[in-house]
Amino acid sequence: MLTLILACDVLFWVLLAAGLAARYAFGRPRLGGALLFCVPLVDVVLLAATVLSIRDGVEPTLWHGLSAAYLGITVVYGHRTVRWADARFARRYAEAPPPPPVKLYGRAAVTDAWAGWFRFLLAYAISVGLIFGLVALVGGIDRGAPLLVWLNPLTKVLLYTLIWPVVTTLRPARSPDGPVG
Repeated sequence: MLTLILACDVLFWVLLAAGLAARYAFGRPRLGGALLFCVPLVDVVLLAATVLSIRDGVEPTLWHGLSAAYLGITVVYGHRTVRWADARFARRYAEAPPPPPVKLYGRAAVTDAWAGWFRFLLAYAISVGLIFGLVALVGGIDRGAPLLVWLNPLTKVLLYTLIWPVVTTLRPARSPDGPVG
């Protein structure tokens, strides 16, 4: 299972790079679009392989739980990563304008910090939902205990990442230009 997870992660980046290279560096936008369309299919393959593995009676392992955690994160952050990389490739190969500089201070900084945390909360919820779905699939907590191992690190990351929006809310960055007035 670990090999499949690693293969899917590598395939995500290979398809992303190949799709963007085809689109911008080689001037083949249709091929690039087709390759980029395959990027989320990697997640579908990983989910199907995980479910089929457990349905076929394979003893659930720590790696099945990692698969669920990985899927929750890639579902939420995958599209954002593709958009980020697309903007960089467009700038490098298609002479697109640079993205506008981000000026996060004051209320914008607070909003951005909380949006980032809620984005991770969604990834967490999807991961936990998938983990408990796999636990139900294997027949309960007794057999699904190795899957539940991932709840601890996921919850810790969720709580640790909460520090940033709280600190930003209490003490947002100030404008480098000074107070407007």
